[in-house]
Amino acid sequence: MIAAKRLIQKAVHHHHHQQLDVQRGNLKSTDLDLHISVHYGVPSTASLLAFDSIQRLLAIATLDGRIKVIGGDGIEGIFISPKQLPYKNLEFLQNRGFLVSISNENDIEVWNLKSRCLKCCLQWEKNITAFSVISGSYLMYIGDEYGLMSVVKYDADNAKLLRLPYNIPSNQLNEVAGFPSSDHQPIVGLLPHPCSSGNRVLIAYENGLMVLWDVSEARILFVGGSKDLQLKDGNVDSQSGPHTNLQDNASNDQLQDKEISALCWASSNGSILAVGYVDGDILFWKTSTDSSIRGQQNESSSSNIVKLRLSSAERRLPVIVLHWSASNRSSNGCDGHLFIYGGDEIGAEEVLTVLTLEWSSRTETLRCTGRADITLTGSFADMILSPSAGSTGGSHKAAVFVLTNPGKLHLYDEASLSVLLSQQEKERSVSAVEFPAMIPMADPSLTLAKFTVLPACTNLSKVLSEMALVKKQGTTLAPTGGIKWPLTGGVPAYLSSANKSSIERLYIAGYEDGSVRFWNASCPVLSPICVIEGKVEGVEVAGFSSPVSSLDFCPLTLTLAVGNKHGVVRIYNLSSNSTEKNFHLVTQNKNEIHILPQGKRPHCRAVFSLLTSPIHVLQFPSSGEKLAIGFEYGRVAVLDMCSLTVLFFTDCLSSSSSPVISLTWLKYESIGSLLKTPKHSETNTPMNPEDEVIFSSTKDGFLNIINGCSEDSSPVSVSTNGKQAEESFQDMATHSVEPRDKTISTDTGSHSSKHASSAGATLTTGRLMDPLILLCCEDSLSLYSAKNVIQGNSKSISKVKHTNPCCWVSTFKKDEKVCGLILLFQTGVIEIRSFLDFELVKESSLMSILRWNFKANMEKMITSDNEHIALANGCELAFISLLYDETGLRIPESFPCLHDDVLAAAADAAISFSSDQKKKQGTKPGILGGIVKGFKSEKIERTLDFTPTAQSNFRHLEDIFLKSPFPGLLPTGTDNQELELNIDDIEIDESPLATGTSSQEVKSRKDKGTEREQLLGKADDMQPRLRTPEEIIAQYRKVGDASSVAAHARNKLVERQEKLERISRRTAELQNGAEDFASLADELVKAMENRKWWQI
Repeated sequence: MIAAKRLIQKAVHHHHHQQLDVQRGNLKSTDLDLHISVHYGVPSTASLLAFDSIQRLLAIATLDGRIKVIGGDGIEGIFISPKQLPYKNLEFLQNRGFLVSISNENDIEVWNLKSRCLKCCLQWEKNITAFSVISGSYLMYIGDEYGLMSVVKYDADNAKLLRLPYNIPSNQLNEVAGFPSSDHQPIVGLLPHPCSSGNRVLIAYENGLMVLWDVSEARILFVGGSKDLQLKDGNVDSQSGPHTNLQDNASNDQLQDKEISALCWASSNGSILAVGYVDGDILFWKTSTDSSIRGQQNESSSSNIVKLRLSSAERRLPVIVLHWSASNRSSNGCDGHLFIYGGDEIGAEEVLTVLTLEWSSRTETLRCTGRADITLTGSFADMILSPSAGSTGGSHKAAVFVLTNPGKLHLYDEASLSVLLSQQEKERSVSAVEFPAMIPMADPSLTLAKFTVLPACTNLSKVLSEMALVKKQGTTLAPTGGIKWPLTGGVPAYLSSANKSSIERLYIAGYEDGSVRFWNASCPVLSPICVIEGKVEGVEVAGFSSPVSSLDFCPLTLTLAVGNKHGVVRIYNLSSNSTEKNFHLVTQNKNEIHILPQGKRPHCRAVFSLLTSPIHVLQFPSSGEKLAIGFEYGRVAVLDMCSLTVLFFTDCLSSSSSPVISLTWLKYESIGSLLKTPKHSETNTPMNPEDEVIFSSTKDGFLNIINGCSEDSSPVSVSTNGKQAEESFQDMATHSVEPRDKTISTDTGSHSSKHASSAGATLTTGRLMDPLILLCCEDSLSLYSAKNVIQGNSKSISKVKHTNPCCWVSTFKKDEKVCGLILLFQTGVIEIRSFLDFELVKESSLMSILRWNFKANMEKMITSDNEHIALANGCELAFISLLYDETGLRIPESFPCLHDDVLAAAADAAISFSSDQKKKQGTKPGILGGIVKGFKSEKIERTLDFTPTAQSNFRHLEDIFLKSPFPGLLPTGTDNQELELNIDDIEIDESPLATGTSSQEVKSRKDKGTEREQLLGKADDMQPRLRTPEEIIAQYRKVGDASSVAAHARNKLVERQEKLERISRRTAELQNGAEDFASLADELVKAMENRKWWQI
């Protein structure tokens, strides 16, 4: 049975000499704003990766409309789209502070990394099939299902996406390339050329055709993939073994009907292109030759193509992903590693293949010198390359991020890949580095958590701060094995020294291996304080390292109690002033005292192993002098924390030995008068008003009041709706409202797997003198007077029925006053209700806030400190703020920034300097990393397909994109529309009487020019100039023999004749109308002339 959390919670004293005055309905919906303040971990629905090589940020898109951004030093952010849709494209606007995503419904979204919000969204009218960003700019290429390549620019000043006039239809490009076709083939890939500063782009179509287009010169540099091309004899040297097949000959029809599924540049200068196909083949195309350098169009021949197969099987998987990284020993920029997912035999083990390729430009030989298959830890989702941390100069060493399902992120660095590729044995292995989560959720597995606000205690904050400093100087959250995690992006919040040293909130987590971890949760970036291992050196106790099932922390005495599923309770002292050296081992039969060596804090003071029954509840009183333990078998034990002895054990609190699910300490003076009744006589042990009693609750609905100094108890019970308690009782919390000198309230409770949890609250509309009991069941929520319950009267003060099964409840405050409670249902619905009337104020859901589905036992991972809720799900941890004016985790200045403006400015300056130097003389690569080194702990390098370019260098591209490369084309969307003429389009110039020949000549030229512009369109430059053959082909869009050219000219003449005829018909209509108007005017004049003046 899964251990239940406590349902009647510990009473905590607040605000002495202050009366809590909470009025009915004082909570408004405008006071609430359920918002994610902190998010850690990779979502289980992660599907896409993107990397900013300068800012060192990694973005992860999901299948449910979320985007996770990860930087360094625990800096993480989560973006949630208005639509719950999968993403199919994700890219950074490199070093610009924006992230672009495209959803399955073709919504182009732009996210601002600094403000962490959605700045712009553009709905594309067609299905987007390819997307690419010109690195370092705000310009983007978009390819659609009809073969149209468009250009979009993000206007950062006005936060708008602008669709520029520049577009290239597939049929027009095919004609220019010499392969005319009426089919509109979808674009499957858009690759900016790595060494062209955005001036060239490779366009790949689904049918296998690839075109390298020069934007600035409006001409084709390379054509590949045509059905007319054939693979002939080539020179291939394969040293890769039997599993990698580099073919040197092929049949004449191998390129026919080959659909492209993946492609990437396979050289740092863009001279080689690797293309993966649906049938599992991989072809290497040589895109640069002497002819292309001289400015002539390069049509690939068979000598420029090499075919590679990962498997000789007839049926193979499509090549899904291709990535290439250059070797640091490459002299020609073509040697490197090719990363492949897919292409293997259908049914084979899912692996990521890494090939070592060497290209000899002298002998035109491609050699595969090594192959390694990396076994994945889950189903493949995506992968991306990043420059390795710490690399120098012009090295292109790359680390590899691999994303697998569900939400597992691993890193393979260059060193581990090199070792893997150099291994000779058949069975090769490489150890991947798992994402170093700030809050471990899966390894080890989280079993429960506690989120608590600390009282204003200088000593406590100082002690915890010292422990956090020791933790920071000792162990870190960096990956093991000496590998440096490559993500360092983001700027931490610069808080004042007082805020830095102050610890106001703690997040405490218990794990399956028995360990407990502390974090400082005072600001949005959590920092580790200490780790308590699930063992003590020199102590052997059965079940010592069993999974943690309950814990409690007393801030007054700095004492931590940890209980596990084997019935063992461990007591730790976090105080730095403790001189205690004795260790107490207490069992049912003995009490041993040992002297243990004093190591690092916290010190383990005692271990209690009293029953082999799982611990369900641990609860300190406010003084911390005692500890109450609730067992699964229905018994309660009370320990003395001063002498570390057992005060007493109770018998089973219910006849069915039902588990104890809640314990709450309360001062005797609060309820002493209520116990002095005929039904509840005084206990045998005299009690001091300062003594405390324990309210205990069992799962079957029995409530007991136990003398905290002895085992004397007074049983009471509550029944709801006439049902048996085992069926309906979920949770019971006691809350006392005492005379105006003090107020007692409770914290969040918990529950079993079958029942719901509760939280308590101290609420009143007047000056109630007795405690209140909040009872939460799966189907109802009730508030009782403690006096009535003790006297056997179960009439409720307030009550509401649930439409869905409830599983967790907590109270929260506004302006230091309890104002409402939040309920979580098994459907994932969240309700916020006010006190005391339980009026519904707001309704939300886990899906709308977090995109989470409710899972079994999720309530065990929920904890609250008042105005914040911490929830865990899978590998994710989220902190939700409830109130609109919350001043804790949502203080703007406390948030780290995901974009470093200083680094961005330094990178731009370095890029500009590097560009200037290259114009004057050759500059060694890597100058960007050297200049920016002072702004980051690691050197910034060029990515594998990115040549840094200053933003100002893209202005000429923006000017080019302001007009279409094919001026004769009609605007998009007007091809099939009938041309409509308007009378305003026709200008009638009535020439005045000429007084000189020169004036008539000028007018004649003007009229001729107007007619030419009406028929052929006005040109920007009317002066004749020498044009290249490529420009002529691009302008007139016709390649072929004389007959086809004549046919094209004839069609043009027919179109112009039709246009002239339409103009003539319209002119005739106007002329007829004018004649009709003139005749009507004449008849009117005649009629008026025949009338006398008195008839008018």
